[in-house]
Amino acid sequence: MSRLGLDRFSALYLGAIFIITFGIWTPDLFLTMSTVQSIASAQAIVAIMAIALIVPLSAGVFDLSIGAVVNLSAVIVAIQQERSGWGMWESIALAVGVSVLVGVVNAFIVVKLRVGSFIATLGTGTVIGAVQVIVSNQTQPLPPTTPGWAELTQTEVGGFQVIIVYLLVIALFFWWLLGHTPLGRRLYAIGGNPDAARLSGVKVENHIWFSLIVSSALCGVAGVLYCSLSGPSLTFGTALLLPAFAAAFLGSTQLKPGRFNIWGTVIAVYVLAIGIQGLQYVTGVQWLGDMFNGISLIVAVGFASLSPRIRARRIERAAVENRLKAAEDEPAEELVSG
Repeated sequence: MSRLGLDRFSALYLGAIFIITFGIWTPDLFLTMSTVQSIASAQAIVAIMAIALIVPLSAGVFDLSIGAVVNLSAVIVAIQQERSGWGMWESIALAVGVSVLVGVVNAFIVVKLRVGSFIATLGTGTVIGAVQVIVSNQTQPLPPTTPGWAELTQTEVGGFQVIIVYLLVIALFFWWLLGHTPLGRRLYAIGGNPDAARLSGVKVENHIWFSLIVSSALCGVAGVLYCSLSGPSLTFGTALLLPAFAAAFLGSTQLKPGRFNIWGTVIAVYVLAIGIQGLQYVTGVQWLGDMFNGISLIVAVGFASLSPRIRARRIERAAVENRLKAAEDEPAEELVSG
């Protein structure tokens, strides 16, 4: 398994199977540049959300409010431009600022009130949904017509919309932050064993504050980008919550098994999207997306929890084999010395 890289690159193999299968099955639909461009742009928002999710997950903290934050950010940035007459950048600043505030609230509830992150962020996400209804007055906001608004994400670079460039920049930054800085190492240490991290001098509470605030801030950015790319929506953010979690956990089985990582997650986002798109082309059934993501999440979590046990067994088996080999060699060495 390790020789073929299945323990680290299984998603790439799965993606290749999807491409070959659906490419043969529906070549006129699947093997087109428009399909590639559509998947690349549409999934960029999911990938950014999944990256935002990875930051608290690395510290062992859940953030179930990310979908609601994305929704709220998109609604705010649209309403401020269309109903209040604000400029584009002022509206973006307000939307991201409100998202940061949500992160502060999440962190306060988790760290200071000591409510479990799963329950805390589930609760704040529900409250944010109610706030969104109040802000939008239960009416779908119109797409902003501010100069430069559509170009923010829809300008083409190399045949792809510029939102792909934003995704790559965000992914590179968080790959560096989590994998190549002391801050990232401390976040992973907290996620692995918060008590041990605390005993080694890591300020666990401060890092949890940081992770939840960064998660909400990045989701605020994702909401702004979605609104520019596809127009505002009252429900799209919550619909992307499951795909983001599925990608994050499937990504934790890739490249660096057992660790939430950026590039494994980005790969997982697009492999899942390729599979869903192919199934929808073949069957014409739209609900397959939810089913596919749900099953993928269950399987990914199962593999994520199973992988450490498999590695532990391998290490234990190797240690036993080494001890047996050493025991077999000892008599031979004694005879030679005698």
